Amino acid sequence: MTKAISDAAVIVGGGQAGAQCAISLRQHGWSGAIVMIAAEETLPYQRPPLSKAYLAGEMTVDRLLLREQAFYDAQNIRMWLGESVTAIDRRDNAVVTSEGEVFPFAKLFLATGTRPRKLSVPGIQLDGIGYFRGIADVRRLQPAFQSASNLVVIGGGYIGLEVAAVARKRGMNVTVVEAGERLLGRVTSEVVSDFYAAFHRAKGVDIRFRTTVAAFEGERKVRVVRLSSGEELPCDLAIIGIGVDANDELAMYSGIDVEPGEGIVVDPTMRTSDPDIYAIGDCALANNRFAERRQRIESVANAIEQGRIAAAHAAGASVPAPAVPWFWSDQYDVKLQSAGLLSKGYDQAIVRGDPSGGRFSVFYLKGRTLVALDAINAAADFNVAKRIIAMPDVALDAADIADLGRDVRQLLPT
Repeated sequence: MTKAISDAAVIVGGGQAGAQCAISLRQHGWSGAIVMIAAEETLPYQRPPLSKAYLAGEMTVDRLLLREQAFYDAQNIRMWLGESVTAIDRRDNAVVTSEGEVFPFAKLFLATGTRPRKLSVPGIQLDGIGYFRGIADVRRLQPAFQSASNLVVIGGGYIGLEVAAVARKRGMNVTVVEAGERLLGRVTSEVVSDFYAAFHRAKGVDIRFRTTVAAFEGERKVRVVRLSSGEELPCDLAIIGIGVDANDELAMYSGIDVEPGEGIVVDPTMRTSDPDIYAIGDCALANNRFAERRQRIESVANAIEQGRIAAAHAAGASVPAPAVPWFWSDQYDVKLQSAGLLSKGYDQAIVRGDPSGGRFSVFYLKGRTLVALDAINAAADFNVAKRIIAMPDVALDAADIADLGRDVRQLLPT
């Protein structure tokens, strides 16, 4: 059954990037139909609270929603939920859904996101083991989370540590199993990694480095996690967070340029190798001037920005300049705010403040150029650094950065 939609913008994926794209298309005067097709049955929602307030039962679904249904109705944005797109017909500019529906498009926006990387070990099928990506994942795990005594988190990244913090606040015994040498090893420096390891341990979290899971054991439900060392940990809930892969197969099978598992290749306007098709958000592999290379960025801020860029270009409006990438993570009463990208490389990590006091920043310099910053409970440092990273040719002195007698705003050029 073909939907007779002329001049339609079709958005595949119901996350932050897709929702922003739909909103921005209308703001830029897109007069044709806008259809958002998403496999999830929930309206677009915030994902960061999933591993914190929503998991803990402190936030309801309606508070997660980015917009109510009435908003999309008022903007004439059609929400087609609970159905996935299985094919793109590039010859006739149409997509086909899992239920055989056909949606023609003038412009197509792929906001397909990522999926959790799977752990393949014996016992992985047992109840009480799960991944953490969407509302459905959390809903499956919430009953066990409410009753569990022993949580094992596999992976010491942002989500794993946020879940560990929520679980400890509920009084659970928590063990984090990390295959690498340190926490947050892919995204930050040793100074910040060491701070979080010490902080979580002080809260009672057991952390095992250079260790992997050999097997999960139990009859129907997980009861034991057996480690590569041979040690056995009691466990009635296991959450796996060992990374994600881009959902780029839909694009790849249609002949659009991708780097398999790494993302859909796009230009600065977020267009793919097909000029009528864009990719935005976590699935998009874009040249980023702050990294000086092609990179896929997983963050709310990036999803919103790329949704805006693609919508503006498709609607013939002025395309906004890319902003400095930034990220955040809340664990206990500690807020980490990061700006810039360490993937650009750095040769100095200048600490401003005292990590033992729980408030400090790490400025990452390449030569005398600030390329990135991690701020722990130091919002002023984050705000200043974000501005500096966006500025060309600002040279900083390491001694000035470390000098707490100097207001951080004095690092800004006059």
